Amino acid sequence: MTRYIIRRILWGIALLFIVSAVTFLFFDILPTANPAQLRAGRTSSPQVIAYITHDLGLDKPVYTQFYDYMRGVVLHFNLGYSFYSNASVKSLIAERLPATISLAAGAVVIWLVSGISVGIISAVRRRTLLDRAAMGTALVFISAPEYWLGLIALFLFASDIGKFKILPGAGSYVGFSSDPEKWFTSLILPWLVLAATFAAVYARLLRGSLLEVLDQDYIRTARAKGLSERRVIMRHGVRSAITPIITVLGLDLGTLLGGALLIETVFDIPGVGRLNYDAIVHADFPIVQGTVLLAALFIVLANIFVDISYAYLDPRVRFK
Repeated sequence: MTRYIIRRILWGIALLFIVSAVTFLFFDILPTANPAQLRAGRTSSPQVIAYITHDLGLDKPVYTQFYDYMRGVVLHFNLGYSFYSNASVKSLIAERLPATISLAAGAVVIWLVSGISVGIISAVRRRTLLDRAAMGTALVFISAPEYWLGLIALFLFASDIGKFKILPGAGSYVGFSSDPEKWFTSLILPWLVLAATFAAVYARLLRGSLLEVLDQDYIRTARAKGLSERRVIMRHGVRSAITPIITVLGLDLGTLLGGALLIETVFDIPGVGRLNYDAIVHADFPIVQGTVLLAALFIVLANIFVDISYAYLDPRVRFK
């Protein structure tokens, strides 16, 4: 297991290097706005733009820029400075990351609890009215866009414009350090909206996987031994059927920690996704590079955790 983890970590480091290189290459090849022009303003002279270009290091070859960037990341964890505001990218991300983590963590808890519960009930009660209603509702949530659900939630329950003002502070984000109670109430709607689609996907995925597992011989053997149906389902069935859920969870969680742009925009949450969007609008490459690298790091770590979890969740999996 230790050798396997070390190999996965080394491969993750190599993947982060590749992601950084590809991002650098894309911004060098694709036509984008001139960051020096954006910082200087429309009425600036060519001499001023040339000075800013040299000051930002944009006149260097792309491989030299990439080498300087990676050296700063590896030696000092320095993600560079914003072309637009000259602020430290690391500090900008650190300022926005708590909001994104709060949004992702709460939504994950909700969609795991609801998605797994609905999936198990639908599999056990397959082809019943309850099963059909649950899967039909899941299909509706899968089909509904997140921004549409968010706008509907604000229209109904926002504390300022909502028709039913039952959630004080809903629709206006408040940081945890400012007021923990208002932080919680301000995130209830974003959590529910973000969790809706994921919970529906997980419910359908677990239902299909569990139905397949319940037809296996070892499940019939467990029932023949006289084990209770609850223990057969939870101890033997769900434990084997949940591995696809863990796989998808690793990808989803890593992606969400890189920023949930639509939800952060609809509910005006100052997260990493909004930061990345604003950086793209202003052609602020260091921020884009930093947020892409952060998202890739979260995905790599989540997948390493998923691979390690396999050995404990499924006794058939062994790493050598």
